[in-house]
Amino acid sequence: MNHDKIEGNWKQLKGKLKEQWGKLTDDDLDVIAGKREQLLGRIQERHGIVKAEADRQVSEFEARNPTFVFEKSQ
Repeated sequence: MNHDKIEGNWKQLKGKLKEQWGKLTDDDLDVIAGKREQLLGRIQERHGIVKAEADRQVSEFEARNPTFVFEKSQ
């Protein structure tokens, strides 16, 4: 996916992420910037859950928000 499109979608999605994972801060979201692995790490850290659970939650979030695609690690 085009990086500009990811960035534009990211700005729209920040509010939804804060609703889902309320312990994420604006600074966390700035660091994450649409990157899935960064999101997983911050969710684990802020919510005290294991990576598998964070991955499950993010996968469910992605299923509910199909127009948004996280940037995958290379």
